[in-house]
Amino acid sequence: MPYRDFAVEYPPGALPPFIAAAPFGDYAAAFAWVMAACGVALVFVVAHLRPAAAFFVALSPVLAGSLILSRFDLWPALLATAAVAALVGERHRLGWGLLGAAVAAKLWPLVLVPLALAWSARRGRGWASLVGAAVVAAAFLPFVVLAPHGLWASLRGQATRPLQIESLGAALFTTFGHPRVISSHGSQNLAGHGAVAALLSVAQIAVLVALWVVFARGPATRDRFLRYAAASVCAFIAFDKVLSPQYLLWLVPLVPLVRGRRGVASTALLASALVATQVWFPQRYWAYVGSFHLAAVVLVRDVILVVLTVVLVAPMLGRGDSA
Repeated sequence: MPYRDFAVEYPPGALPPFIAAAPFGDYAAAFAWVMAACGVALVFVVAHLRPAAAFFVALSPVLAGSLILSRFDLWPALLATAAVAALVGERHRLGWGLLGAAVAAKLWPLVLVPLALAWSARRGRGWASLVGAAVVAAAFLPFVVLAPHGLWASLRGQATRPLQIESLGAALFTTFGHPRVISSHGSQNLAGHGAVAALLSVAQIAVLVALWVVFARGPATRDRFLRYAAASVCAFIAFDKVLSPQYLLWLVPLVPLVRGRRGVASTALLASALVATQVWFPQRYWAYVGSFHLAAVVLVRDVILVVLTVVLVAPMLGRGDSA
């Protein structure tokens, strides 16, 4: 029983791709095939929304590198993108069901919930959010009953992670100082910088709330919903106290959906961030951890994500969005 007999780092919705690869002898190869299938499905979902964007998603393994098949992040990215596609297609119950499944797989799609609430409410379909809540409850409830302590430990472990070495706050210290590195929570982190981690979390929440409020107060158009969905996920990543390389995979299907000159600039920034990540990960990751080699590249990548968030929502770029 997961969470009871062995620890699971992720929410219950993450279990299906792990289980799907289990019957095969070479687990790593089987898991890579499962992720490849998710990637192919993601291309089709994005093509349904915007065919031109599907080309970027199809080429993203070249930009992201080997981590795209060794991490399970294509699974929640697929669910979240499919939810967005269903919502803009006015299939609200399906969209909320998929969004609930995405949240149950990895909690980050929660940042899309306020946008989705405003989107559905404007169309008189706010009640459809109950479908998403039901899906989340169905995923969590069995383990709440059978393994509450293990499930709580999993959620608490994610919420209490320290300042991870690739985050924006940590990159400032590794570039301009010599902080002490510790290993905990399954990652390498900076010791003694809890205040900076807390400050990043405050900034993250403030930026996200601002994005949600601005979207809710403006017109609920299809292009604006897609743009603010990408911006919310990007802001969550850019200001998070943990910034693992695979987090950028969440943006791969969302950013190319933005149209016009803003979309071209945003997609170029995302491509730059993906390529910059490959400079140190995975081959030179431990050189960065041990001696802060290429720390400036890590900082540049993190700043690119902040700039990408701004570009996605900056009003002065809106004039070319209809091109």
